Amino acid sequence: MKRIGILGSGAVAKALGNGFIKHGYEVMLGTRDTAKLEDWKANAGNKAQTGSFEDAAKFADIAVLAVAGRAAADVVELAGPQNLAGKTVIDTTNPIGDVPPQDGVIQYFTKADDSLMEQLQARFPAIHFIKAFNSVGNAFMVDPSFKDGKPTMFICGNNETAKKDTTDILEKFGWEACDMGKVTAARPIEQLCILWCIPGFLHNEWTHAFKLLKA
Repeated sequence: MKRIGILGSGAVAKALGNGFIKHGYEVMLGTRDTAKLEDWKANAGNKAQTGSFEDAAKFADIAVLAVAGRAAADVVELAGPQNLAGKTVIDTTNPIGDVPPQDGVIQYFTKADDSLMEQLQARFPAIHFIKAFNSVGNAFMVDPSFKDGKPTMFICGNNETAKKDTTDILEKFGWEACDMGKVTAARPIEQLCILWCIPGFLHNEWTHAFKLLKA
């Protein structure tokens, strides 16, 4: 089974790390400060490791980028783009700005004809970025349970093998993966986070996900 290196140490990184371990993967969480992950490592079991961003990138057969959007490019630089070259990197990030929501609508620092993942792919062309896990809360990223059935995770990216890697993971995690094409599709997929957050900010409702229905 492929080893998973997660770049990040926040709630998303920990939730996905626990999920991968639950499903039998070896996991390393990469961070600037491993001390803040001591409790996570102690509770996660013998398949859990921690290290620097560079350590996690080298460890990874498949990597996950799970940091704030504004820090994403810097973290890839710290990890070493050469350590991620040719690898699948599941990109969970969204380009959320520093301004507060307006009427429940969060603000992005990208424009409508651009996306954060496009920027990352252009800056690091040797890495196979795949957008996923960006449009649902971390509590539902692994083995989600909804009364209306299996939810849909929209993905995109330029590399077909990397999309298959991501689809296999999503299916193990209880999702229906929907391939929306090339990296350009990250524009609408990243926008889904804005829509997902509105019920939360307006009504404190955070327990939902998207589902694609077909006739």
